[in-house]
Amino acid sequence: MTDRLKDKVAVITGAASGIGAGAARLFHAEGAMVVLADMQEGPGAAIARDLGARARFIRTDVTSEADIAAAVDLAVSAFGGLDIMVNNAGIVGAVGSIRETAREDWDRTLAVLLTGAFMGIKHAARVMVPRRRGSILSVASTAGVMGGLGPHAYTAAKHGVVGLTKSASSELAQHGVRVNAVAPGNTVTAMTAFVVTGDAADHEATRARIAAGSPLGIAGTPEDPAYGLLYLASDEARYVTGHTLLVDAGQTTGGTIPAFHNGPASVIGAPAVG
Repeated sequence: MTDRLKDKVAVITGAASGIGAGAARLFHAEGAMVVLADMQEGPGAAIARDLGARARFIRTDVTSEADIAAAVDLAVSAFGGLDIMVNNAGIVGAVGSIRETAREDWDRTLAVLLTGAFMGIKHAARVMVPRRRGSILSVASTAGVMGGLGPHAYTAAKHGVVGLTKSASSELAQHGVRVNAVAPGNTVTAMTAFVVTGDAADHEATRARIAAGSPLGIAGTPEDPAYGLLYLASDEARYVTGHTLLVDAGQTTGGTIPAFHNGPASVIGAPAVG
């Protein structure tokens, strides 16, 4: 690795599996000290033990402001500060027709996906603003930039994450704090596997299904959005804020090659010559 995050301190929510675990391992390999914040105590603690002295685990429910504040405070007490906050924790949430979605299911989905990101930004800013530096990142989704790619509550929440990223960046830029997001397309994780196959452990079938529908013909892995997060977290992105980086194999460009990209070049509607 290249030490792109050497001596930086990161808090990553939802770090016990999927994209969060991929980001935790990658950030650590690039020199960061990492606080893994997740409700999954067994897997999260195991990853922290595997990473060693530059990692800590803390049980964190992102719907609890006290839990998020505690994760940020652990970064400060254990490693001396906070340079990177990654709001990644997520659920699929409420599914089904909007005519039948229960209010409590809607509220729970937004509490995890949107309010959790809000509180992560809030408490990261609490530490970063006095230091006049930092990078706050949230994991959005292609469902946050287009309709029809996810359930209603999930789509609304992820659109909210994209909007909150822009709004928070407009305030915090003056304090030297950058706020960005990554919007992954279909990625092989336990959550996606459950949605695609009904079996959270069936990654191979999930990989095949995603690859079959991918414009690039390949399935995304947790490392793909993790590399996007790495770039935005690093000093290489010092001039980037308020941005949502799509990591989706071109899904949101239309996902297919239209007929007018093939065949001889011409101008549609041009007058005939000769």
